Amino acid sequence: MEMPIPNASVMSKRDRVLVRLAQVLSAEALITDEAECRAYDCDALTAYRCLPLAVTLPTSTQEVSDILRICHQEDVPVVPRGSGTSLAGGALPTADSIILGVARMRDMLEVNYPDRYVRVQTGMTNLSVTGEVESDGFFYAPDPSSQLACAIAGNIAMNSGGAHCLKYGVTTNNLLGVTIVQMDGTVLEVGGAFLDAAGYDLLGVICGSEGQLGVVTEATLRILPKPEGARPVLMGFDSNEVAGTCVSDIIKAGVLPVAIEFMDRPCIRACEDFAKAGYPDCEALLIVEVEGSDAEIDDQLDVIKNIARRHNPVELRESQSDEESKKIWLGRKSAFGAMGQINDYMCLDGTIPVSSLPYVLRRIGEMSKEFGLDVANVFHAGDGNMHPLILFDANKPGDLELCEEFGAEILKLCVEAGGCLTGEHGVGIEKRDLMDVQFAPEDLDAQMRVKDVFDPKWLLNPAKVFPLTASATRRAA
Repeated sequence: MEMPIPNASVMSKRDRVLVRLAQVLSAEALITDEAECRAYDCDALTAYRCLPLAVTLPTSTQEVSDILRICHQEDVPVVPRGSGTSLAGGALPTADSIILGVARMRDMLEVNYPDRYVRVQTGMTNLSVTGEVESDGFFYAPDPSSQLACAIAGNIAMNSGGAHCLKYGVTTNNLLGVTIVQMDGTVLEVGGAFLDAAGYDLLGVICGSEGQLGVVTEATLRILPKPEGARPVLMGFDSNEVAGTCVSDIIKAGVLPVAIEFMDRPCIRACEDFAKAGYPDCEALLIVEVEGSDAEIDDQLDVIKNIARRHNPVELRESQSDEESKKIWLGRKSAFGAMGQINDYMCLDGTIPVSSLPYVLRRIGEMSKEFGLDVANVFHAGDGNMHPLILFDANKPGDLELCEEFGAEILKLCVEAGGCLTGEHGVGIEKRDLMDVQFAPEDLDAQMRVKDVFDPKWLLNPAKVFPLTASATRRAA
């Protein structure tokens, strides 16, 4: 992945910028030592690394505003960072940039049960939001696989989803308002503790903007009453294509499970070895979960199991206890870590129409043979959000480049099938140079005009989302 040449002017005034930052931040909030900065030289896309000029770790919106105001005045690029779990290189620094991390902004600011919302600092982890309210019978619905570690800031930046997004939607469907700081230090309040705001849908523009428009420091999130109960069923099949067809048939039947998750044989084996979840020995596995009262669960699962039987499953097993359900989900939630124990891999994030699952899965299998690289598939099948894991050897010269080429072809396939480049991981640097596969020049220009309004100097999160040639032209203008 090509990165821009560091701005010599910015590099030359590093010491002056650090002196100014030290005047508004405590010693603990400003990291300048090279060894300590190395902890921030990449995110979860670890194939690419770059040492930043420095790292700032503010604890308040005011400190974020001060940092951005100084960097704006000095023309220093800023890379916003949540917990660094981005799989698309969304928080990768450039050599002339300052990292602005919100990891120390972890306060729960307000809990309102009658109106079903909470207000949080965005350094809080996804799972900790539910942890604050679950004893009172509520939860926060979005649940990325990295929910134990990922920050609300990153969830908003990438519009993250999770296994239960089929029923509850992704971050944008559960976000009511934000406090966002613009590059010049201006603090804006967008949305709030109500269903919708008057005027333009700025909240919809901000959610999923990948740190291109500002730094979100506080968020008002929708919380929901916990369901009466939930129960998953495991379905094993002889092929990926048959499992994909079963998913399409479940959706067409009008049943709305809370989640439909897919794993193929390589992923099934890795997850079973890791979590001992009791997964069957098969080519493809579906985890379908429904929720409600016992009677509702039984009725929905009867429909789903009858559909599955039409596809001759090698195993069809309904969970019999809360403990068994937890094991089933532990295996799925551990998929990325489990695969990482046995192989280097690159995780993709294309989205396709559910009806195209059988075709796309078949083509990925064919392309795997063409490129000579194995693929493990694990994804949110209910809404067509695919996560192919391309296995490669990071120590073998040329393997990473071959993996990237293969990944680009898979993402192009998703677009050709009527889908898009990303569902919840974002564009970052990973898909940046594929944007013109999905968008015409006029479409990209419209998106960049929005960036022009919020960040006229193009200092926020450089080298992400937009092709380098297009963004370089924009900055020069």
